[in-house]
This record gives sequence, structure tokens and C-alpha cells, in this order.
Amino acid sequence: MKILTIETSCDETSVAIVEDGKYILSNFISSQIKTHQLYGGVVPEIASRMHAEKINFLIKKTLETRKRGFQEIDAVAVTYGPGLEGSLLVGLTAAKTISVALNKPLIPVNHIHGHIYSSFLTENTPCFPFICLVVSGGHTQLVLVKDHFNMELLGQTRDDAAGEAFDKIARYLGLEYPGGPVVEKESLNGNETAFNFPRAMLKHKWDFSFSGLKTAVIYTIKALEQAEKKVPVPDICASFQKTVIDILTYKAVMACKFYDIKTLVLSGGVIANKAIVSNMYSETLKNKIKLHYPEKNLCTDNAAMTGSAAYFQYKKDAVSNPFIRVEPNAKIV
Repeated sequence: MKILTIETSCDETSVAIVEDGKYILSNFISSQIKTHQLYGGVVPEIASRMHAEKINFLIKKTLETRKRGFQEIDAVAVTYGPGLEGSLLVGLTAAKTISVALNKPLIPVNHIHGHIYSSFLTENTPCFPFICLVVSGGHTQLVLVKDHFNMELLGQTRDDAAGEAFDKIARYLGLEYPGGPVVEKESLNGNETAFNFPRAMLKHKWDFSFSGLKTAVIYTIKALEQAEKKVPVPDICASFQKTVIDILTYKAVMACKFYDIKTLVLSGGVIANKAIVSNMYSETLKNKIKLHYPEKNLCTDNAAMTGSAAYFQYKKDAVSNPFIRVEPNAKIV
């Protein structure tokens, strides 16, 4: 089954063709990062406008990689939420139009489900049941995945997501947007034990909180500035990053132990951070837990992961929903 998939939930316009939920036949992504860097974050109105400008070009480009074009498409899939309303509308409108024109099923996909299924596009797919840690710019969640689309949300952030915390700390330090890659780069030259930042919510089983950590880092920077001392940016970044890593690793490994699950899946844009994956690998190896994570280009928003989720979703219930509306605050379960 070949599915043409469209993803426009935030600031990446992406179109892909995925076969049987596992094989990427085509996957193009147009990033808006350089535009939003001017504003230090994503501007929703600009994001939706840029999606509208790029979507038709990417659909055409995706189909041109295939000899049969539209003729080989069995279904159309699209992200309906969560995400930015205007951005989601662009993708959904395009997907509905193609679905009606081709008389093919329309499969609406939850964006978080897409991230979870990104590991199904790897050579060794995870086996059920597994714990999935979703870490992106807007989400930090622990999910118990019992079977295809049989999921239980164990915990999530009560305030800032981990990705948001990276962005805010980077902005306060005068670093560019997005914060994740630049903080990771600065950390390579820093001392991760230079500052002892708080590790919040460790006693609460599965929920996360990064707002207090963000505040502690900002107060530390202010104190150094008031004392007219040089702010050691690499050390700040390294200590902050290590704190986030410790929190994420502790929660994820403990969830696997508590539920006696032997497989941990990592997903979301923040997982592109090599230090996070390296630390997770070490801890899961110690605890005899099998670790799965997607390739770096499949960590951030992309249509291929949405196509994978769409296939397994349609295989499970064969439901086409041409009347779907965008849900900016859609829940994972």
C-alpha cells in the first residue's frame, strides 16, 4: 500500500510517499528555520503562509520521483493535529483535495503518533509492548504502547517541554534559534558539572517539569552578570543539557522497569541530540533494555513518519475520514 502523506503541523512543509508503513519511496522537507531565526521563534502567520507557498511544489517534486505519479497512490494521509492551526489547515486542504480528485481514502494522523512510528521506518522495528519517550519542541511525554494504536499516556510535562527549554535558554544566552542544536554544540566545549541545576519532578512518577530548571539557569546567568563576571556559555549549556538528559533518562528507564518493558523507543526532534541518545544507550544497556530511535532526519517533523503511522492505522480499522477538521490541541489518546 502506497500512501501520499502531507505534514504541515509547524514550521516544516513535508510530503512523502511511504509503502507498507516501512519503506520510504520519497520524502521531501522544506524547513522554515532561517526565516523564523529572524524572530527568535516560530511566527504562526508566517509559517502558514510559507506552507501555502511550498506545498504544491513539494507535492509535484515528490510525485516526479515516481514513474507512475498519482496512479500508484492507494491513499492520502495528513497530519490534523496537534500543531499550529493555520499550518495544519494548509496541509489538510491539500490532502482533502487530492483525496477527492483521486477518489482515494483520506487518513488523518495524530502528529504524536507520527513521531512514535518514526522508528518503524528503521531496519529493526520495535516489538510490542514498548515505552516511548516523545521529546520535541512542544511535547515531552512518556507513552506505554501496548499494540498498534493501543496506547496509554503515562506522563507529560506540566509546563515547558524540553525543546522549549532549550530554545529559551539559548535565547537568553544570545544564541540563535532553534536552541537545541546550538546548545548541543556549545556543550561540546563545556563542563557539565560546572553548575548543579535542579532536577525537578523526579519523585513524581512520570510527569515532567522544565520551567524551574529554565528559571534556575536564568537566575544563575543574572547573578554572574550582576557580579560582573564572564558568563561561561559552554559550561552553562553543558550543565543545563546534562540536567535535561538526567531527567529524561531517569524517567524513561524507570518506566521500563516499573512496567517490566524491555524496549524503549525515543522520538521527536530533541532526540537528534547525540548526547541524549548516547546517555540513553548507556543506561538502557546497563538495564538490559533494547533501545530504538530513528535516524536524525526522521527525528524532526517529516511526512514519512506520518505515512508510517497512517499505514498501520488504516490497516487496523480501514477508516477514511474526508470530514476531518484540524485539532491544534489534539491529544495522543
